[in-house]
Amino acid sequence: MAGGKITAYLDCMSPFSYFALVHLEKNRAVLEAHGIEIDIVPVWLHGIMASSGNKPPWSLPIKQRYFNLDTRREQHHFGLPTMTTPSFYPIISLLPQRALVYIKSTYPSHYSQVFLDIYAALFQHHEDVSNPEILSAVLERSGRFSKEEVERVLEKAKSPEVKQKLSENTKEAAEQGAFGCPWFWIRNARGEEEPVFGSDRFYYMWEFLGLPWRDVEILPPAQTAKAKI
Repeated sequence: MAGGKITAYLDCMSPFSYFALVHLEKNRAVLEAHGIEIDIVPVWLHGIMASSGNKPPWSLPIKQRYFNLDTRREQHHFGLPTMTTPSFYPIISLLPQRALVYIKSTYPSHYSQVFLDIYAALFQHHEDVSNPEILSAVLERSGRFSKEEVERVLEKAKSPEVKQKLSENTKEAAEQGAFGCPWFWIRNARGEEEPVFGSDRFYYMWEFLGLPWRDVEILPPAQTAKAKI
């Protein structure tokens, strides 16, 4: 058994974090069968960018053009429905990220799926999840919470302890060297640790964790012509 841990630092405003979470959830059962623990940690991407001095794609036209191209590539690769950038993007994701901090601690069985619900609401349905009323509607529509529980989630998202926890999560990632999301910190069975950035680096991760895996294979051209008699 390989063993180890994947800690994924994600923000709901990052489409590449969306792709990463989809892929982790798709492979969760087999990863856990190999003894790999998965921890999905909500962070505030704006804070990570500011602390690292990184510039977001929407602030640099050349980066934005590649961002749009790469988003289309990855949504196809990960089998997601068509995603487009909402007109109100980027959002200030503090509210949904704080809500996710509370949901993780209080409703852990719903947590990952709620994260995915919020991603879909933002990037597929163009709902501004930074708006309390819209976030409330998204959580209610998921069918995972009662109306009273949704009200509790939104109330606790404003609490000092939840705000502090999101700040601590963000600081933790920044101290590891994070400059964006998704950011992963991985530990293998030998206790060795290293970071991985991005949603297209899983092959490095599987190799470091000592997992059996298959690389992309290039096939030879199909035989289209029959041999002459």
